[in-house]
Amino acid sequence: MIVTHDAANSAEEEILALYRAHLSKGRATLAELFGSHMEVSSSGAWLTTSDGERFLNCGGYGVFLMGARHPIIMEAVERQLRIHPVATRILLEPAVARAAEALVSVMPEGLDRVHFALSGAEAVETALKLARAGGRRRTVSMNGGYHGKTLGALSATAKPVYQDPFRPLLPDFCHLPFGDTDALEKELADHPGEVCVLVEPVQGEGGVIIPPDGYLKRVEDLVRRYDGFLVLDEVQSGMGRLGHWWGADMEGVSPDVLLTGKALGGGVVPVSAAVATGAAFRPFDKDPYIHTATFSGAPLLMAAVQGAIRAVQEDDLVTRARELGAELLPEIESIALRNIPELLVGVRGRGLLIGVELTEAGLAGELLIELFNHGVVANHSMNGSSVIRFTPPAVLARSDVAFLLDSFDKATRDLIDKQATMPRGADGR
Repeated sequence: MIVTHDAANSAEEEILALYRAHLSKGRATLAELFGSHMEVSSSGAWLTTSDGERFLNCGGYGVFLMGARHPIIMEAVERQLRIHPVATRILLEPAVARAAEALVSVMPEGLDRVHFALSGAEAVETALKLARAGGRRRTVSMNGGYHGKTLGALSATAKPVYQDPFRPLLPDFCHLPFGDTDALEKELADHPGEVCVLVEPVQGEGGVIIPPDGYLKRVEDLVRRYDGFLVLDEVQSGMGRLGHWWGADMEGVSPDVLLTGKALGGGVVPVSAAVATGAAFRPFDKDPYIHTATFSGAPLLMAAVQGAIRAVQEDDLVTRARELGAELLPEIESIALRNIPELLVGVRGRGLLIGVELTEAGLAGELLIELFNHGVVANHSMNGSSVIRFTPPAVLARSDVAFLLDSFDKATRDLIDKQATMPRGADGR
């Protein structure tokens, strides 16, 4: 069926009105900044809008590591959908057991107990409850860290703009500088046996902030020295995004709990997990009803987990993410230095998590729009508003790589041209 331009515009206006009436007026306003386009289909690295335009999807907040509708994942989900999508939660159910087995098989050694959830924030809540049930009632997270917006996760997410409307938050949360092990040691020494440390291997929403070499291993050593509880939040960084299965693998770290999500559902369904050691998981073993959720481990979601892990393994997407990242990072940096040196703070990344930091947040917003105008979807950073992030899938073809770099080149040139034509203030700025 051919959709006319007028028909597409009419549909977009209808959906925009529904957003305003029933969802979020702010979200509707944001959509208008990007031309009120309406995404209606996706495949691999590309999405298509209602008017037939195609965009390279380097956004999605890290969900689409395997691309959209990967055939291995779709086949697994479609098969499960036809036979048994949701379980009673009373009887044994094979899909959740197989999914747990598959997930444990790719985890750092010692992590062999799994609680499945839907969102990354729910996985964080699970870890916080395991820590508190084990006597660690004080939580340390890092400045710039992002762990979600449910009440416990929000207490760990160190950004006032998200926290202030909902105070008072949970007590006994402390935020320290990311990368500062001296500050962490002091906190642990002041509260031996009481502290849960929640940290990301790379701060994605913080603006792709990479810690000093050896930081994670030093954190682990300190946590063990002072009888703490270590949680690695790999909701965005895991499943191969950094060019390793997990950020923990880069330094041989074995936390008490590792959190995963986003790409865990293969870009098809929402699913997350907290994967723990036997000792950390003991409170959940003791009472199977102490922490539950109706859709935890639903068979449809578990089929996606098994499919996602198979897709990463069979297509060698961990290696592919590492190789693509090694190619893209210097090219993106070279283009930015050539086209917008006076607007640029820096370019950094690991694997297929790449950040471009500009001198102010407004410029990052303008660059996102310019990228969109040239056919690329990227993301802003929740806790680093001057940073745009590229989180492309590891299934990029050679032509996709060329398209991304060409679009970034054009977008940055358009950005500098726009800045040159903007009127200056009376002070010359």
